[in-house]
Amino acid sequence: MHHVFGFALRRKSCVKIALLFFRVNKILKEEIFYEQHPSMFRNRPVEFCITCLLCVVLVGFVVFFIWWVKCKGTTLTVSSERTRLRRGILSKSITEVWHQDVRNVQLKQTLFQRLFGVGMIGISSAGQSGVEISVSGIPDPEVIKSLIDTYRMRRA
Repeated sequence: MHHVFGFALRRKSCVKIALLFFRVNKILKEEIFYEQHPSMFRNRPVEFCITCLLCVVLVGFVVFFIWWVKCKGTTLTVSSERTRLRRGILSKSITEVWHQDVRNVQLKQTLFQRLFGVGMIGISSAGQSGVEISVSGIPDPEVIKSLIDTYRMRRA
């Protein structure tokens, strides 16, 4: 007898459950095409330089560290099936939008963001009225938009 999820099962049942998990994993297998954190300098170069100057009086180290943790704690992932935004290090928040449900992809860039190759990307789906995923300072936002559009059209 084997115990799976608190249930005593015979060996045959365990093999069936293992095969079921294998099939589901094979069906849902997705490839990750883009995974990136927001950029600190390229997104806000003026604030970055001011923070570096404040490091001389030690106040900048605290501001810089908090900013760095927020950037490293935010990850945008685009796969063949969905787009996922993960925020947080100690506590976490995950928002996912399946490409088949995407209705709108927004791309915004200021002059400095265009010069440094970063921007804000916003994604909304059919199930919500507003933008579900919104993140600023992401490198190569045009690549993200084209990836989402490509996989959105394949599913339609």
